[in-house]
Amino acid sequence: MTSSGAVALVAHETPLVLAFLRRADDALILGHRTSEWTGRAPLLEEELALANIALDLIGQARVLYAEAGAITGQTEDQLAYLRDAPAWRNALIMELPNDDFAFSIARLLMVSAASDLFWRAATASTHAGLAAIAAKAEKETAYHVRHAAEWLVRLGDGTAESHRRAQDALDALWPYSGELFEVDAADRALIDTGVLPDAGRLRPAWDAAINDTLARATLTRPSPGWMQSGGRLGRHTEHLGHLLAEMQFMQRVYPGATW
Repeated sequence: MTSSGAVALVAHETPLVLAFLRRADDALILGHRTSEWTGRAPLLEEELALANIALDLIGQARVLYAEAGAITGQTEDQLAYLRDAPAWRNALIMELPNDDFAFSIARLLMVSAASDLFWRAATASTHAGLAAIAAKAEKETAYHVRHAAEWLVRLGDGTAESHRRAQDALDALWPYSGELFEVDAADRALIDTGVLPDAGRLRPAWDAAINDTLARATLTRPSPGWMQSGGRLGRHTEHLGHLLAEMQFMQRVYPGATW
């Protein structure tokens, strides 16, 4: 059962639509989580920086939703505000609550490092729309990586307390990192035709980038182990439902409202 006005997308989820939705949902949910630091960041300068990063991510989501909507016939707002949690395709790491500042910074680094590699590779996509989105997004994610890495080094190589919090954040987030590189049958169909880069092949470069930052931050890379999964297929944590209830409130209460 879906909520009143919810958009049914299952019939329209071709591999290409699914690819756009997965990246768009990643960007929008992480953008929303990052925006939650507005008014709460430890420094005014950092508050502005995180707000700008959130806007970058939301901008990426918009153009990706537009590409998906051109195929399904739905608008950006419908895709963002009228889907229930099981229809969302973001990786689970995006929806986790912020916890503390170290947690948000560690997540931003892990996700941005993966996204930067993906968008850089996607600039060679055979899909003109995706290649154009990638060309702009890669410039943004390159900055996101630098910003998060600089902060993680400051936290990890700072006080005993900041080091502990940064290490705890890494340990908590690590089991969610594997989903960033998952490739399923829908992805494979697009990889074989040059539309998508193979995310699985990006893992070694991501490992190298993360290892370099952790070394500078005097942090320990968590041990490999079992990885969380399911977000790409619509199986989410309870946190996404709470986030969507807040994010979609106005559109659900006042259907079709415009500014």
